[in-house]
Amino acid sequence: MNTATHSLRLVHSEPDAPHPTAQRVIDLLGEAMPPPDAPLAAIRHRYNLNRRQFLSELETVESVFHVLPAERGVPRLTVFRPRGFRQGDRLPAIVYLHGGGWTLGSLATYEPYCRALANTTGQIVIWVEYRLAPEAPYPAALDDTLAAWRWVQANCGELGADPARISIGGDSAGGNLAAVAAIILRDESGIRPWRQVLLYPCLDMSASLTSHRKFSQGYLLTAPLYAWYRDNYAGTDRSRDDWRLSPLFADDFSFLPAAIVLYAGFDPLRDEAAAYIMKLTLANVPVESLYFSDMVHGFLTMGGVIPAAGAALQRLADAFAALDQAG
Repeated sequence: MNTATHSLRLVHSEPDAPHPTAQRVIDLLGEAMPPPDAPLAAIRHRYNLNRRQFLSELETVESVFHVLPAERGVPRLTVFRPRGFRQGDRLPAIVYLHGGGWTLGSLATYEPYCRALANTTGQIVIWVEYRLAPEAPYPAALDDTLAAWRWVQANCGELGADPARISIGGDSAGGNLAAVAAIILRDESGIRPWRQVLLYPCLDMSASLTSHRKFSQGYLLTAPLYAWYRDNYAGTDRSRDDWRLSPLFADDFSFLPAAIVLYAGFDPLRDEAAAYIMKLTLANVPVESLYFSDMVHGFLTMGGVIPAAGAALQRLADAFAALDQAG
């Protein structure tokens, strides 16, 4: 166990309450846990229905197409090419892992966000349909992440992607998968990720930092819900300090891809994102830190009711530009 990390005391400024638009989402969704005996298919269906009301409208992009790779073990992918893409272009791309506690989440709730992410950043977004827990627990989602990354690298020309500018990223549980994959790929031969894009990521499955206690109730990602997610993915007998589950506890952060880390003020995952920024910075990894003090976990996919979601996408695009300028 990394005791230095567990003893961190992180200080953040935040308003007295979430932004009114975020509070409206909290009021609408409440804190309901899935019924303990409910079928997973019903839970997932209800999750998608609940979030449909918050989605932004579908933006026009150059194209959207699905890929079901023939190679064994590579998951289905959906490719979003931004407006303005032309045949022969070689654009930067993001291999994207979605949130939902490794258990929930689907293209139905992420397509508006993926389209907007592609257009705002000018990058190709490659959605990964990784296997979900608890039917496919750790390391299934991580294996799918790595398989998708390797397939994209081998086939980037067909996608219109520049092989030297392919990032790996994701939100929440997807941010966890992206961070772990970035460490694994750093130590392999082959092309490493250009950037790692970690959006309110899960980085410490021990849930040990102060924000987990401060925001344990009342801010969507409650302590019982988060415990359910972690048990689904990692089981109950696996060490939560294993860096492949909790990348905050990795021994070496040097030579990792430059990072963009976005996090929210009213989020139990807030402090581990801040701790990760500190560890990357101490290892001389360039980091662009984007802090939304009055937002809650999951706000990026709620652009239909939370204007800050659109502002966050623009700040992501600006962060890519800042890293480019810094070299």
